[in-house]
Amino acid sequence: MSIITISRGSYSHGSIVAEKLAKKLGYGCISRDVLIEISKEFNIPEIKLTRAIRSSPSYFERYTFAREKYIAYIRTAILEHLSKDNVVYHGFAGHFFVKDIPHVLKVRIIADMDDRIRCMMEREHVSSEEEALKMVEEVDEERRKWSMKLYGIDTWDCRLYDLVIGIEQITVEGAVDIICNAVKLKPFQTTPESQKLMDKLALEAREKLEEISTKSPFLEPLRESPWGNR
Repeated sequence: MSIITISRGSYSHGSIVAEKLAKKLGYGCISRDVLIEISKEFNIPEIKLTRAIRSSPSYFERYTFAREKYIAYIRTAILEHLSKDNVVYHGFAGHFFVKDIPHVLKVRIIADMDDRIRCMMEREHVSSEEEALKMVEEVDEERRKWSMKLYGIDTWDCRLYDLVIGIEQITVEGAVDIICNAVKLKPFQTTPESQKLMDKLALEAREKLEEISTKSPFLEPLRESPWGNR
């Protein structure tokens, strides 16, 4: 029993790897559905949650509790899902929340830039390679800014992951096989002690959420903001 987090750059086939991986292992697979769940439970527009984890903070957001609240909602939902074990989480931010949990296999999926550009052009109906390249680079930069502002971590730092797999010579199916073999290794097996750590993390996130929920999300200084001390 294990947890697998899949981090990826935009248009790098990470979501396909995650879905095929979960199916092969018989694990649950979560990503955007967490945001939908939070949106319904707390009556928050999904677009606000998406912006909270994909965009670097605006000047206004650095001095309000709005984004801190949204991220607390997301953190709580992700950790409560992961505490159930046997799950693949793919998407931005997941690996940050469980970086100290032993039985989490943290994977980064990367792809050749030409391949990413082709995917961008196909999926977003972009007509020029130059425009697609600019869009990919902008998304990458926004995500890098977000992780640096919030955690002081660069998502492209390979040291954050147990596995970094390039989708080029290694196919999607090959990546799935590699991850399946890696997750069977002893260090990534859930133990009573590691599960206790996971449950504690989820409980602390819920308690933090309840604490933050008493604060107004607007026009109140972020005294303990992750962006307060730059």
